[in-house]
Amino acid sequence: MRKRFWALAAASLLLGQSAVAATIDDTTLARLKALSEQTQVPLKVLRDAVSQAKKVPSVIEAINRPYEAKPWYSYQKLFVTDSRIEQGVKFWKEHAKTLARAEQTYQVPAQIIVAIIGVETRYGKFAGQYPVLDSLYTLGFHYPRRGKFFSREFASFVKLSHQQGWDLRSVKGSYAGAMGYGQFIPSSYLHYAVDFDNDGKRDIIHNPVDAIGSVANYFHQHHWQYQQPVTEPLTTTNPQLAKLANRKRETPYQWSQLNEDGATSEQKLAPTTAVNLLALKTQADQDGYWLTFHNFYVITRYNTSPLYAMAVYQLSQKLKHAYKP
Repeated sequence: MRKRFWALAAASLLLGQSAVAATIDDTTLARLKALSEQTQVPLKVLRDAVSQAKKVPSVIEAINRPYEAKPWYSYQKLFVTDSRIEQGVKFWKEHAKTLARAEQTYQVPAQIIVAIIGVETRYGKFAGQYPVLDSLYTLGFHYPRRGKFFSREFASFVKLSHQQGWDLRSVKGSYAGAMGYGQFIPSSYLHYAVDFDNDGKRDIIHNPVDAIGSVANYFHQHHWQYQQPVTEPLTTTNPQLAKLANRKRETPYQWSQLNEDGATSEQKLAPTTAVNLLALKTQADQDGYWLTFHNFYVITRYNTSPLYAMAVYQLSQKLKHAYKP
């Protein structure tokens, strides 16, 4: 059955409208063979997918100038805005029952789910215009710095496309190959997307119900701790404490260590609580400080930047304050 399925898949690729054929040199062929073994996608299917893909220079330009390279005081203004809060409240009200069910099912707060979708795509309005096939081919085979990662995502996208019945060139997403309301890369789509409305499909591209459930499931699978803290601002002029500050997403300290050096918290924390002291630029010549906890790290499993996690959290709090059921 599997051989017949992939034979039909390969035939469907050949029948589709091809873009400018990519050159499959010895290096690319060797990588495709390795991917075929790793992902169980037949080499023929991967080669046919490459033949439909195009190298897009603007994809490489985009990944080399990410928003996360900005200082916090500039980055924050992109995402924690009145318009994004207003649109988020509207989205929350439109999907209140689904968000409440997602929170109950996965033990992830509704405001965090809404904030993720708001930061990623403005609640589904801007999900990307790059053909995902082209983005992943470009980064997987023409961007050596991250080639191994993105070539695996390329193979995952091919597998996902056949599972979903997509034409390879029809799916649009970000320059990094992320898709849908919550911008899942293909491997995340395969592992974490859920059929939250029970219609027999996992559709996070067009279906906000599945997208909400899938974002919640992603956080649940990465061990979100329900009703536990994420981060809180910390005022310090203590030089010893400031020396411990960093831009890490992990939580390398125990609370007792920071507390002994003068940190205070609004939370009642056990001495062994894992924490970090995060420093972000609030002005060009000034740092602001935050205590961050396990849940902050969980947000960075979605996007590794501490700036991203802080923007999501601050937007979530604004949304929670503004939302009136």
